[in-house]
Amino acid sequence: MKKDHPKNNFTIGINDDVTHTSLTYDESYTLDESEWRQGLFFGLGADGTVGANKNTIKIIGENTDLFAQGYFVYDSKKSGARTVSHLRFGPKPIRAPYLISKANFIACHQFNFTEKVEMLNFIKEGGTFLLNSPYDKDEVWSHLPGFFQQEIISKKLSFYVIDANTVARDTGMNGRINTIMQTCYFALSGVLPKAEAIEQIKHAIEKTYSKKGKAVVEKNFEAVDSTVANLHEVTIPAKASSTAGMLAVVGADAPDFVKEVTAMMMAGHGDELPVSKMSIDGTYPSGTTKWEKRNISDQVPIWEPDLCIQCGNCAFVCPHSVIRAKFYNEGFLKKAPEGFQSAPINSRGFPETKYTLQIYTEDCTGCNLCVEVCPATDLVDRSFKAINMAAKEPDTSKIKERISFFEDLPWNNRSEINFSTVHGAQFMEPLFEFSGACAGCGETPYLKLLSQLFGDRLLVANATGCSSIYGGNLPTTPWTMNAAGQGPAWSNSLFEDNAEFGLGMRITADQQLAMAHRYLKKLAPKLGEQFVEDIMNSSQLQESDIAKQRIRIQDLKQKLHDIDDDDAKHLLSVCEQLVHRSVWLVGGDGWAYDIGYGGLDHALASGRNINILVLDTEVYSNTGGQSSKATPTAATAKFAAAGKRGGKKDLAMQAISYGNVYVARIAFGANPQQAMLAMREAEAYDGPSLILAYSHCIAHGYDLKDGLTQQNAAVASGYWPLVRYNPVLRKKKLNPFILDSTRPVIPLKEFAYKELRYKVLTQTNPEEAEELMTLAQDMVNLRWKNYEELATKSASDFIPIA
Repeated sequence: MKKDHPKNNFTIGINDDVTHTSLTYDESYTLDESEWRQGLFFGLGADGTVGANKNTIKIIGENTDLFAQGYFVYDSKKSGARTVSHLRFGPKPIRAPYLISKANFIACHQFNFTEKVEMLNFIKEGGTFLLNSPYDKDEVWSHLPGFFQQEIISKKLSFYVIDANTVARDTGMNGRINTIMQTCYFALSGVLPKAEAIEQIKHAIEKTYSKKGKAVVEKNFEAVDSTVANLHEVTIPAKASSTAGMLAVVGADAPDFVKEVTAMMMAGHGDELPVSKMSIDGTYPSGTTKWEKRNISDQVPIWEPDLCIQCGNCAFVCPHSVIRAKFYNEGFLKKAPEGFQSAPINSRGFPETKYTLQIYTEDCTGCNLCVEVCPATDLVDRSFKAINMAAKEPDTSKIKERISFFEDLPWNNRSEINFSTVHGAQFMEPLFEFSGACAGCGETPYLKLLSQLFGDRLLVANATGCSSIYGGNLPTTPWTMNAAGQGPAWSNSLFEDNAEFGLGMRITADQQLAMAHRYLKKLAPKLGEQFVEDIMNSSQLQESDIAKQRIRIQDLKQKLHDIDDDDAKHLLSVCEQLVHRSVWLVGGDGWAYDIGYGGLDHALASGRNINILVLDTEVYSNTGGQSSKATPTAATAKFAAAGKRGGKKDLAMQAISYGNVYVARIAFGANPQQAMLAMREAEAYDGPSLILAYSHCIAHGYDLKDGLTQQNAAVASGYWPLVRYNPVLRKKKLNPFILDSTRPVIPLKEFAYKELRYKVLTQTNPEEAEELMTLAQDMVNLRWKNYEELATKSASDFIPIA
């Protein structure tokens, strides 16, 4: 303000090298921190670290004379992203408006962070460092990189280790190490006496997890009691013994944008990026999740070629596209690296063909769905399958070498693959990979399948929600492209207008297609009448038809480059629309059933060739599990803690009432074949389609390794009938309403009470739970009766379509 020409508009903390609005400031400025105890905790999203640290603040703030301050740094990935908890405690109120730069205590909850995260830059000399390590106090030092060892020595740190993952597994808390590491903090910090600290931790556990059931509380108690005995101090040598440096954030073969921008964000230095590095038009490159290599699971799938029946089930259900299959000529194996696995293809008449199931172990989240779905078992040991979870190979360079070789093998020709079977689907390249969705996510397998079926010509309008967070969140994007550079175009819009947004994509594509047709007709004398006719009249119903059309478009481009007039230039700008665009509107039930329902109804009523995929978790999953109009009767959720008394909206029947809308209810865990068929029929139908996809979710309250079992139970109980309504059949004088699932074979409660969202009410209000479950069963019976009647009607009983 004292300058002759002060900036009227300015920024602080942003390196604005474009409009030059930045002010310089003292980056090292701090308040008086002499009386504070400061701790940093490095964890993974969904491992409970943040929640445990919030409890720590409550425990210390409520049970000591100390004041507390907490701040939590994490991105909006659903799970598996790095989190950093900043905790301060002191005798006076703390109002520090900045992050911790010099901590007394640092805890690292993931061992692989030691290779790639600059943690010890933030610790004071003489501080305490706690590491969750798979190696004991005598082995751990030799597994640390050299720069990390040197920091520990030079800063004279006290160094402690605990194998929290093993403690968690042994106490039935697989993957949840939060209370274990929290107990370690109290044991080492001395903020509270040990006995009092453990008592308060258990009190906080009971308060936090009581709604999840007594078993969960007891497991947490057992984990706390086992912690101190497994916490050990490490004797620090006089000098570093390792020469290993910090791992590169991304590989040397990464594109420049990934190296210069994405990698900075991944390393936690995104705030340091200058404005000039940002994308001018807001677009970001596709396929960048493959550079992350998060290595978040110690247990990964191991393939057993001799037991495998090559069914493709594991690749189909994998939420993160880490399991892929190819078949190829055995001649390719001459250059295969050591340890590359293969097996003879199990189809007769192809003795020279080999099959490989490749697992991208660095991207695996360890959800266990692949093992659960595998039908092939050893004849002697039935617990041993064709795919099993085991400790990850420590040498990642060998893993990378095998994956690199696998990626060099050609993907199988799409026009020769049987799209109608799960077995065939495994050979289609996924163009949605390695997302930040939760381990075992029930939504992403549908998106992966969508990308496999239609990905090279896919336009996605994505409503805000889980699918927008794991689908297009900085710093990386899971939607990717094939070797030809073809892949989905994706954009996010808001809850309230995504349907209209997607409808606009369809209208735009149709308009550009009409423009292309006009210019083709005008240029027909120069391009060739038969050539133009072949392009304009191509059916594009089969994958082989689309492949032929792509060849024609390439030929068209060559011809247009040789024609020097404006019409040729205009046609060149829109000729890609001559390959059929597959437009999909994607979102969750909060969008489709609730906030965006008016727009969704408008889009369906338009009659346009759009496809709507609703990933139905039956709650607002992204914002914490609030009740929606998709939440079922008798289930609990936020804003329905006493159990929902109203029914779930039947969005399928509402859409069917239009008569000209293709509608399906699918559940990939119950009938993957029907899910594939519905997607293919919906895309082939020249009109609006709506697919309601049952999606298991952590908000349902059970281990998601059982997600497929629960999907199957949802169908078996009649709660989620599998349905297809195809207006094309009505034109053929056939019943368009097809019921793909059998009559219920189990009661609703047999499905429901395996999920905490239903079961918790039996503990808090048993009488109400029983009443609501009876009501819910009546609703299931009534809906099934209605669906069964529709499935037995004649075509003339349904609304005719034009």
